[in-house]
Amino acid sequence: MANAAETVRSRFSKVLCGEMPSDRLPVFEWATWWDQTITRWRGEGLSHELDWLAIKRHFGHDMDYQHWFGQMAPGAAPKHTGHGAPWIDSEADYDRLLPYLYPDPVPFNRDVWRARAAEQAAGDAVIWITFSGFFWWPRVLFGIEPHLYAFYDNKDLMHRMNQDQLAYMRRCLNAFCEVATPDFMTFGEDMSYNHGPMISRPLFDKFLTPMYHQIVPELKERGITVLIDSDGDVEPLIPWFEEAGLEGILPLERMAGVDVQRIRANHPDWIMIGAYDKTVMHLGEEALRAEFERLLPVMRSGRFIPSIDHQTPPGVSLLQYEQYMKLLWEYAEIAVK
Repeated sequence: MANAAETVRSRFSKVLCGEMPSDRLPVFEWATWWDQTITRWRGEGLSHELDWLAIKRHFGHDMDYQHWFGQMAPGAAPKHTGHGAPWIDSEADYDRLLPYLYPDPVPFNRDVWRARAAEQAAGDAVIWITFSGFFWWPRVLFGIEPHLYAFYDNKDLMHRMNQDQLAYMRRCLNAFCEVATPDFMTFGEDMSYNHGPMISRPLFDKFLTPMYHQIVPELKERGITVLIDSDGDVEPLIPWFEEAGLEGILPLERMAGVDVQRIRANHPDWIMIGAYDKTVMHLGEEALRAEFERLLPVMRSGRFIPSIDHQTPPGVSLLQYEQYMKLLWEYAEIAVK
């Protein structure tokens, strides 16, 4: 039985600070499920009446609420050719797009978030926000491949975009914190693939570090833990992030070779969320348990919350996910004993 003194929020806060809750670690799913996964589960008996929040409650997750601030004015953006394709390729294009960017007032439903803030204040939920980061946002505008050339060919425009994004982040932060102060936040970056970073350290220090140095202290002053969200092999990036003032990372993808025990040894105070290898989830209870055993020493080390290292794939059945959840609860308790 859970210790009455602990709450969803107190457990989460303690782990982020390097302390151990008295009863268990958080039972947390940072990324919800692929649409195809939910479709499969509904065919296997999951109620069609459950939305994604109700699905979290159904499986027994601790409640969390995330808001990702988009830069496009809702319903006003011009036509676009698709994900990864460029919106712009020149400063004139950026100027033409500006009327659709950085909406004012900041778009989020204040009544919804007031209600969620009340849950947070009662200890029943964790609130977090996400900003498109200083690698991610220019990539959205330039397109995936042209963005990498833009570090050399459009340096001034890159700096301008990130200054505009920084100003927008500040407006978002001020507006949101009038309603609720997040427990933590993430910068969406995705700046690694399986073989390491997509940019060099000198480019990171020139284009990203100065931006982090401006916004990260403002987040910390509000008591918000500052994390980065980057897929792929992120281990080489961690010293870069630490020097930029960031405090931790998710999702720590095992299939990219990320080793959380090695990270803990090299970065004792680094916060980690994720790391549970999604590629074993369909292999049965023995494989599920072996993965928890792999993570258990890090779970016991503090500043680590186990969670799927990205969204649960559609190859995982409803029964298999229920087995995972049963073991997650079991090991969340074992880790604090």
